[in-house]
Amino acid sequence: MNGAPRLVLELRGSQALAATILGMHAAAAACIAMVFPGAAGTTIAVLVAALGAAAAWDRALLKGRRSPRALELGQPGEGVLVFASGEPLRVTIGKPRAVNRWWVSLPVSVPMRRTLFITRDMLGAGHFRHLCLWALWGRVPGVASGQLPA
Repeated sequence: MNGAPRLVLELRGSQALAATILGMHAAAAACIAMVFPGAAGTTIAVLVAALGAAAAWDRALLKGRRSPRALELGQPGEGVLVFASGEPLRVTIGKPRAVNRWWVSLPVSVPMRRTLFITRDMLGAGHFRHLCLWALWGRVPGVASGQLPA
């Protein structure tokens, strides 16, 4: 990545995010079942719950074949995603939609459209802090040029 300092992040699944996704989809399924009684409502509710299970499996637990397992960051807007299948993909990362102490949302636009939602428990504390700094400032934390030995 052009010789710039890189940040390599190994992602792990998030039980808390998976539980949140499943809970929200279960609540939505229950609402649908109450509003639309009968076979049609039950079918839609089951499909919404199944969609929640698939989303939790792929996006939170990172168990799907196309789930990101590692993210390599360097220059602003550049990155490499490594999927569970082992396939690396050079991507363009847009400005973060949100950065806070619990999660970071990074839109990936080229060659695919996707948003990476990375929660605090998907990384170690130090790596999560570095990701937040990269998302806010567009640079990997390192030693200031004035501090380098001559």
